[in-house]
Amino acid sequence: MENKDQDRLLSILTITLALSSMSVLVFNFVMPQISDEFQLTNAQVSWVASSYALIYGIGTVFYGKLADRYNLKELLTFGLIFIALGSLLGFFSQTFSILLTARVMQAAGAAVIPAVATLIPIRYFPKEKRGAAMGTAFVGLSVGGALGPVVSAVVIHFLNWRWLFCIPFLIILTLPFYRRYLSNERGTPQRIDWLGGGLLATTVTFILMGVTEGSRWLIGGIIALSGFVFWIRTVRAPFLQPQLFLNKKYTLNLGIAFLINGIGFSLYFLIPLLLADVHGLKSSIIAFAMVPAALASALLGKRGGKLADSKGNAHLYFIAALLLISCFTMLSTFTASTAFLISLVLILGNVGQTFMMIALANSVSLTLSKEKTGVGMGLFSMLNFIAGGMATGLYGKVVDIGSDLTWNPLSFFHEGAVYSNIFFVLALLHVLISIFYFLFIVQKRSLMNRSIQKEKTIKEELKC
Repeated sequence: MENKDQDRLLSILTITLALSSMSVLVFNFVMPQISDEFQLTNAQVSWVASSYALIYGIGTVFYGKLADRYNLKELLTFGLIFIALGSLLGFFSQTFSILLTARVMQAAGAAVIPAVATLIPIRYFPKEKRGAAMGTAFVGLSVGGALGPVVSAVVIHFLNWRWLFCIPFLIILTLPFYRRYLSNERGTPQRIDWLGGGLLATTVTFILMGVTEGSRWLIGGIIALSGFVFWIRTVRAPFLQPQLFLNKKYTLNLGIAFLINGIGFSLYFLIPLLLADVHGLKSSIIAFAMVPAALASALLGKRGGKLADSKGNAHLYFIAALLLISCFTMLSTFTASTAFLISLVLILGNVGQTFMMIALANSVSLTLSKEKTGVGMGLFSMLNFIAGGMATGLYGKVVDIGSDLTWNPLSFFHEGAVYSNIFFVLALLHVLISIFYFLFIVQKRSLMNRSIQKEKTIKEELKC
């Protein structure tokens, strides 16, 4: 593929991610309107968001698996058409059951986007440009995150909430460009283990339900997980190859990404609660308060990718870790100072989280063979989703418990002590994870490279 075509493909992917990110967020702000119109309880209307998130996360790994067999053009065509159909159904919905069906259809189609977003930089860009490509793609997520709350507030003010379905419908306009720039290359023909996939989906569903609904669901998740592990170890062509988890580099990076994404989700979940509970801001003002951080991530995302290409993923990781540790420490220290300061500090966190996910996504991709990139990156995306879902439930429960004491010795505010304590713990966790990353990934990689270089030197000396 020529450089011009690569740039155009990347631009289309960025636009797609922006629209997709917006479509995930915008409905979170109209739950009261939907509840009033259909006379629903909070538990009932919450399924508009939770069903979308659940199917979106599970679908990502399924599309990743299918990408190892089918070409991306076919998968995107199916997914984007499904989004459009769901959007039309939702726009004209007159009952809650139709609305819920529309959101499920949207999620089933939209799940192809994160799967493809990680595979396009891997398959269409050389390794020395992959970081920059991923950084550019992450710009779309940041832009969508910035515009989503604002667009939602404007639509609610001037129009009916159904017009929000027009945002994901616009994604269909990108399909002709994907049809043009994506190749017809297919993956390796293979049988799809649908039973194994079903067990994996059941495991994820039960575990996430267990976080919010209680231990009975967690027990079901453990049983489903046990069945999934047994199945993939016995069937000839399992949904997930057990050998994938024997790749220590892959599993280590996957585990670190899981933890860091769970920590990073606090920025998107806790900050709005903090600004509302402690600073008394309205929802519309909170949306605008979070825009500068999202825009900063959009402006600097590509720069972070270029740093990964030129200096290495470890270099970008430690820059990101420094930004995140600084952000969480300052949030813990100045929790109840001013909303303006919180908005500025959030810039460090959003940029740091964007850099971190670029570094980890790039690192994970480099540990996978070509025939396993689809399912491997799909699992990476799904685990990030699970981390976010579990973290949300945990943060919510801790906030509900509350606290009268602050653990941060630098903090002199009593208001919002529970938020200060959470951010203080998250800063410490980032320090511990960074130490682990340095000792078990950077150091081992350095020793391995030295060993390889020594072997090459010995072979050259023997030849002489």
